[in-house]
Amino acid sequence: MRVLFQTVSPGSSVGESLSNSHWVYKGFDITYKRIGTDFNKIYYESATYLLGKKFVEDGLRKNVFFKKEDGSTWIDLTSEGLDEKLVLRKDGTSVYITQDLGLADEKYKDFHYDQSIYIIGDEQNYHMKVLKLILQKLEKPYADGIYHLSYGMVDLPTGRMKSREGTVVDADDLIDEMVSIATRHTEDLGKVAGFTEPELNELHETIGLGALKFFLLRVDPKKRMVFNPEESIDFHGFTGPFVQYTHARIKSILRKEKADPAYILQSHELLPGERELIILLEQFPSILEQAADEHNPSVIAIYIFTVAKTYNTFYAEHSVINAESGNKKQLRLQLSEMTSNIISSAMHFLGIKVPERM
Repeated sequence: MRVLFQTVSPGSSVGESLSNSHWVYKGFDITYKRIGTDFNKIYYESATYLLGKKFVEDGLRKNVFFKKEDGSTWIDLTSEGLDEKLVLRKDGTSVYITQDLGLADEKYKDFHYDQSIYIIGDEQNYHMKVLKLILQKLEKPYADGIYHLSYGMVDLPTGRMKSREGTVVDADDLIDEMVSIATRHTEDLGKVAGFTEPELNELHETIGLGALKFFLLRVDPKKRMVFNPEESIDFHGFTGPFVQYTHARIKSILRKEKADPAYILQSHELLPGERELIILLEQFPSILEQAADEHNPSVIAIYIFTVAKTYNTFYAEHSVINAESGNKKQLRLQLSEMTSNIISSAMHFLGIKVPERM
């Protein structure tokens, strides 16, 4: 199945001359690279804003659109519970919905997708309903594959971010703040002896970005949320650093002794804590499937936090290296290795790195 993701909001003005805006895009690239994000292709509005005009001609021929007396072109969606929507101004210039019609078609030509996921704020719910309806009425083969992953807005503890009041947070400033908080917290814990300065810098970046991403992704994307930087780096809460620390703790155990791959698990030997961890780990494939079906990364975040919490309880109750028997030792080493692999994989799906040491 081919899935295409689009994160540029309809109506966002990126249509300036590429030569004049090169420094802007270069700045975007630096930020995207820092947070570990890349794109297969970027569509610039300056190159796509005319693409939708041919849809207007097609729609008029099929009586999907109609012209008003002033020469403007519209679509009547009142039977679908919406209203009349302008698709072309009387002077022949496009509007945002027209541009998005053309862009959807262009993306389909490039990628022939089964599903095109628009990751756009819930303020554009109406726009996306109109886009999909028009494509369906025009009988485009990709119309049913249009999916709007509508996310709720993110507020600060002080309230909603507002550009007019100067309370909008710059992405780079926020990342710097997260890394600074991560640095302070790791220094307070005092568990980074033996790290070189480059290793420490990488660790602080990993923890800071991990905290930011996990805190945002642990909430159902459709819900509005409050982002608190300090709370997001709590090493004992429902946070990315808690999961990262659990992974590093397991890696520390496995550096002391490796699991024997020849050991075969005997189910009758299991204690309740061991059984609980195994049952939880076996759910990982179905969790990934559920997250994909629901378009909801919080399913993974909640699951992997539960895995980390369950492992910590298991570790507190059952010694691994000094287990009561050789079989128990091998069992718990294998469980530890499986847990670290699943934590690493799950966090990777969330775009979060996990350190080997913390």
